[in-house]
Amino acid sequence: MRSGHDANPLASLRWGTVTSDYEYVRRPGRDLLKVFARGRDVLRNPLLNFGTAFTVEQRAALGLIGLLPPNVMTMNAQLKRVYRQFSKQTDPLSKSVYLSTMHERNEVLFYKLLTEHLEEMMPIVYTPTIGQVIQEYSHWYHRPRGVYLSIDEPEQVETALQCMGHGPEDLDLIVVTDSEGILGIGDQGVGGVAITVGKLAVYIAAAGINPHRVLPVVLDTGTDNLELLNEEGYLGVRHARVRGEKYDEFVDSFVTAAHKLYPHAMLHWEDFGADNAHRILDLYRDDYCVFNDDIQGTAAVVVAAALSAIRTSGTRLADQRIVVYGAGTAGVGIASLLVDVMVSEGMSREMAMTRFWGLGSRGLLREGGLTRDFQRPFARPANELVDWTLDAPSRFELADVVRNVQPTILIGTSGQSGAFTRGVVTEMAKHVYRPVIMPLSNPTSLCEALPSDLLEWTSGRALIATGSPFAPVHRDGTTFTIAQANNALVFPGLGLGVIACKASRVSDGMIAAASKAIAQVVTSRALGASLLPSIRELRAVSARVALAVARAAEDEGLADQPLRNPVQDVFDQMWQPVYPEIEVH
Repeated sequence: MRSGHDANPLASLRWGTVTSDYEYVRRPGRDLLKVFARGRDVLRNPLLNFGTAFTVEQRAALGLIGLLPPNVMTMNAQLKRVYRQFSKQTDPLSKSVYLSTMHERNEVLFYKLLTEHLEEMMPIVYTPTIGQVIQEYSHWYHRPRGVYLSIDEPEQVETALQCMGHGPEDLDLIVVTDSEGILGIGDQGVGGVAITVGKLAVYIAAAGINPHRVLPVVLDTGTDNLELLNEEGYLGVRHARVRGEKYDEFVDSFVTAAHKLYPHAMLHWEDFGADNAHRILDLYRDDYCVFNDDIQGTAAVVVAAALSAIRTSGTRLADQRIVVYGAGTAGVGIASLLVDVMVSEGMSREMAMTRFWGLGSRGLLREGGLTRDFQRPFARPANELVDWTLDAPSRFELADVVRNVQPTILIGTSGQSGAFTRGVVTEMAKHVYRPVIMPLSNPTSLCEALPSDLLEWTSGRALIATGSPFAPVHRDGTTFTIAQANNALVFPGLGLGVIACKASRVSDGMIAAASKAIAQVVTSRALGASLLPSIRELRAVSARVALAVARAAEDEGLADQPLRNPVQDVFDQMWQPVYPEIEVH
């Protein structure tokens, strides 16, 4: 590909796209689509196909006479029709299949529909429905999306990426998974590619990332899922998941090739297993523009909820005692970002680390216990635990930690349904008037506690954020809106900010800036008010996050293209789902 041309050379460099079928040119006001294809080739390409919205003149020029029903419809009329069709689907999976089919037919209309109904449709195109789609990927396989890279053919990584036809300036964002830690369902092999497609759909709808300039990638390193390996129709490489040196070399070959071919694209790591996620992020974050949503995105939105809760309760971050139940990839990421924010507010790092108690599968992280490398900094000293009162000798379980620590914030990332019991919560509530409790595990069946129970057990005093969406809780004349700590409040805006200023890396300071920007959106301290913005506000929230991220990147010297007029520059960067002007060639 090569760049298109418009009045702004920078805009042309960032947005122009050329293929044998079309040239897409970003312009102020309304984009231009130069079409070289004719007839059915136009209708087969979702980027070109406007369906019944093609005018009579366009149909004649593009060779579409007789290939469409005669009535010309506006986009709004099309939108009403497809929303009615969507609404008639009877269950989430059928709704997902409908949207996927629409995405493959008319991409602009798909994103218009998704943008207009984002709160309703995000659970369909992303979590939780995407989990079922991934599990049944080989059964529903139709039009491939993205790039499939096999560990059995590492020498073909660069060739495979090049087959998409992108030039070095044509990509802003690559979302990549190895499918080992998909949502709450674990190793899903090659089907994990669907999570990258879903993630990009949210980037595009929520932050206006240009759909022409993104790429989903799956690193197929095998699978340890025996059901998949024994399934005749499984589409991935049919052997156990490869680990160790060969795995690391394969990941490195991808990173090296991707950066060589697309030097300005941000690499978004998605749903890697706990053993690899932190390690891979730490290995590449200082040299490449990389971001792990499970670690950094989850951390950012939870920290935003915590900052909002602390402001509501009238306390200080430095005074909190924070228990993280499920100190794996996400849990440690949350704790680490909270430490960074404490340090930015004047606390020493050593003192900040003392404010956290993490629990893994073997109980409290402590000296002498079994811990992973990324957990070790949060291990509590042995001498601190000598006088603790325990339910069982040497166990140090959640009830013991809550009893002895008297936490002000309790965070759940364990995947253990019902782990926050009445006894644990009432013990916590004895010692703090507004306990902050966040049962974050997805899906709902794995949630550590239900918001209605938490409010009952704390007499309505708990400040709550959850990982799954929950309906408001009505109690004693007050409606409690339950904040959903959805990563979608973070990653779209972060990606937009990185793209807008052409950031060379994603720093901890940029992640913290995203958290603070989200927390600042919430202004109500009324009883029952949500700790986080609504998904209904997501596009505006994403723009605010982008501004904060770009400013932080500039402050740290990481912005290769600082924003001259920040608000206008970010807004101009956001792709709008409207049909571009057509020029027939």
